[in-house]
Amino acid sequence: MYFSKIGAFFAPGNSNNENKNHIDMKNYFALTGQVAVITGASTGLGLQMARAYASQGANLVLLARRMNLLEENAKSISEEYGVEVLPLMCDITVTEQVKSAVDAVMAKFGRVDILVNNAGTGAVAPAVEITDEQFKHEVDIDLFGTFVCAREFGKKMIEAGYGRIINIASMYGLVGNMIIGSSPYHAAKGGVVNLTRALAAEWGKYGVTVNSICPGYFYTELTTATLDSDYFQDMAKRSIPMGRYGKSGELDTCALFLASPSSTYVNGQNIAVDGGFTCV
Repeated sequence: MYFSKIGAFFAPGNSNNENKNHIDMKNYFALTGQVAVITGASTGLGLQMARAYASQGANLVLLARRMNLLEENAKSISEEYGVEVLPLMCDITVTEQVKSAVDAVMAKFGRVDILVNNAGTGAVAPAVEITDEQFKHEVDIDLFGTFVCAREFGKKMIEAGYGRIINIASMYGLVGNMIIGSSPYHAAKGGVVNLTRALAAEWGKYGVTVNSICPGYFYTELTTATLDSDYFQDMAKRSIPMGRYGKSGELDTCALFLASPSSTYVNGQNIAVDGGFTCV
């Protein structure tokens, strides 16, 4: 009797079943009218995420140090997606430049809804050969710069009672590695992981969520030759459950999910997007 009723409910021609075709589908990723600020948006993952946000209707603010690339990206994105794009030259390690960027964003848009702290660097060498300057430089960009941007843009989000901050950490902020010496990078990105938790705990009551994405190896303009080498291809097969590196666009859905107005109860999380590298 129970199964026959289910069969009748889903039978062709059933009025209830026909009505299901007329239900409006909600786009949980829609960002129309929102303003997303992305640091390190001149190339690579930052530019990819910027395009993803624009595809969902967000107006953009692109921050980086190479203004010529930012202007090219702004023109291309605006023409393709029909959104407003503000390119701003900004060194995130210089507090006054970050504050000036905040002022420019508020003057242009009057709001900031999403901040993606993507700008970063990577010191690669055995730990015994890393200089003081290399270590300080790494922490200055990857950790201090992330904090300064979060603090300054976060002030506006707190005032508005709403915000989405997404820090781009790394799977190497969660684990060590035996592939290549990069201890300053591990230390800085590990700091970003726990900074994410600390800000989430402090700002959640204001309607501002703070989460991080911990990417694995991804193909970008700068990494393709290295990742396609025999050594790294062999490593992918041995250490990544999916047996490959991340492709262009495979980080976008996580970035959209965390930026979504619908992700109201996701806070203080560090999500690895690494093909399963950190699960084994």
